[in-house]
Amino acid sequence: MSTTSEVVDRHMNSFAERDLEGVLADYSPDAVLFTPGRRLKGLGDLKPFFQGFLAEFSKPGASFSMRERSADGDYAYILWSAETADNSYELATDTFVVRNGKIVAQSFAAKISPKS
Repeated sequence: MSTTSEVVDRHMNSFAERDLEGVLADYSPDAVLFTPGRRLKGLGDLKPFFQGFLAEFSKPGASFSMRERSADGDYAYILWSAETADNSYELATDTFVVRNGKIVAQSFAAKISPKS
């Protein structure tokens, strides 16, 4: 079974490769994702969220910078920044809960400034 660090590494690699199926494969079927103002539950909710996110990061000129990454037991935390054609992610954070090799819960928050 994969460790929390291995799951997060695989997740980040799938995201970097813009591999939607790979990203979704990291989640348990009933995973929950908390974002400011909404809660997504299950792969049916997660798929359109990640489709939009991957589409944005697939545009030319997108960059991503990992600022911090740590894991402890079932928990992992990342702090990052990014630039896309549409937005500046000045500061973003994800916290993951991983059990039995799958993400069961995640929170995501960011300071996002749209580009005009």
